[in-house]
Amino acid sequence: MTERTRLGPITLEEIVEHHKGGKLSVVSKSPLKTRRDLSIAYTPGVAEVSRAVHRDPAMADTHTWAGRLVAVVSDGSAVLGLGDIGPAASLPVMEGKAALFKEFGGLDAIPIVLDTHDVDDIVNTVRLLRPSFGAVNLEDISAPRCFEIEKRLIDALDVPVMHDDQHGTAVVVLAGLINAAQLVKKELSSLKVVVAGAGAAGIAIAEILLAQGVEDVVLVDSRGIVCRERDDLNTVKAAYAARTNPRGLVGGPKDALKGADVFVGVSGGKVPEDHLTELANDAIVFALANPDPEIMPEVAAKYAAVVATGRSDFPNQINNVLAFPGIFRGALDGGATRITPEMKTSAARAIAAIAAGDGLRSDHIVPSPLDGRVATAVAHAVAACSSDITL
Repeated sequence: MTERTRLGPITLEEIVEHHKGGKLSVVSKSPLKTRRDLSIAYTPGVAEVSRAVHRDPAMADTHTWAGRLVAVVSDGSAVLGLGDIGPAASLPVMEGKAALFKEFGGLDAIPIVLDTHDVDDIVNTVRLLRPSFGAVNLEDISAPRCFEIEKRLIDALDVPVMHDDQHGTAVVVLAGLINAAQLVKKELSSLKVVVAGAGAAGIAIAEILLAQGVEDVVLVDSRGIVCRERDDLNTVKAAYAARTNPRGLVGGPKDALKGADVFVGVSGGKVPEDHLTELANDAIVFALANPDPEIMPEVAAKYAAVVATGRSDFPNQINNVLAFPGIFRGALDGGATRITPEMKTSAARAIAAIAAGDGLRSDHIVPSPLDGRVATAVAHAVAACSSDITL
C-alpha cells in the first residue's frame, strides 16, 4: 500500500518500520559511569532525597520528574479516524502524543492506556497514580463519558487536567476563526456558525465560541439539528440545545447551513456539495475530519472564501499540536492547578497573533504546526493567566 500525499509517497512498510520498538525511550539525566555516580543517583544517596520529600512533599515537584511529567491517558475508545480500537491499538497514538509534548513543549510525557471503559475505574486509576505526574492529558475517550471523566478528574486532582480532543481542537478552531473572520471582514460575534458533530470536539467548540460572544451557534449530530424539540438527546446535548440554535432551526444539515457564515465539521460525515449553496457570501469552511474531510478543499473553495482542514497536505491545518504543548507548558510554568477558560482563550489569541503577524491570506490563517514560535507564545500567554488561579 502506498499513500500519496503532497509530501510524496509514504509506504506502509516505511510507516511500520518507523514505529518498530515504539517511539519513546527513557534517557537518564544522571551519569552512571562510576561507583560514585551510583552512590549519588541510587543507593545510598537517593535515600536522602526520599527523606527530604517525605518531610516536604512539595520537593517532589522539584526533585523528581513528576512536576514536569504529563500523563497521556486513554482507553482507546475514540481514536481519530479509527474509533473504538481499544487500549493496546491506541498506544502508538499515545506514544506519538508524548513525543509531540517533548518536541514542541519541552515536557516529558508518558502514555497510560487503560483496559476499561468504566468511568469510575478510569477516574480512580488516574487518581491513584497522581503522585507519578504533574498534569493529565486525556486523549481519545468517547463522548459523553469524556465529559464526566474530565470533570471528575479536575475536581479530584490538584494538577492541570485537559481532554485535548475537546479543548485543543476548540482552541485552534477559535484561533483560525479569529483570523478568517478578519479576512472576510465579519465580526466574530456576528457569525452564524454550524458545528457538525456534537461529540467531544463539537461541544467544546460550541462552548468556546459562546464564551467569545458568538450568539448564533447551531450544533448538528447524526440525527439532525440539536434543538429543544428533540427527545432523543443525552443530557449533554440537551443542555446545549437550550444554549444554542437561537433561531430555533429544525431539520438536517442543509437546513442548518441556510445563511451560515461558518461550517465547522468534526464529525466525519460527508456533506453533499449542493448543501454548500446554502452558505452565506464569503463563507468559512473548516472541514476537520481525518483522514477524509467532510468536504474536500477544492469543492469547498467553490463556495467559501476561506477553507481549512485537519490534514497536513492542505493549507490551514487546524492541528491540536498548535495548542496542547504550550497550554500544558504554560500551566506548569505558572504553577496552575487548573486549565481555565481564560487560558484557552489566551492560547487561541496567541496562535492567531502569530499567523496575523506573518500576514493573513486565505491560505494562511494559522501558523504551521512545525512553527517553533507557537508553543512558546502559547505557554507565555497561559502562564500569564495563572496569577489569577488559586493554588
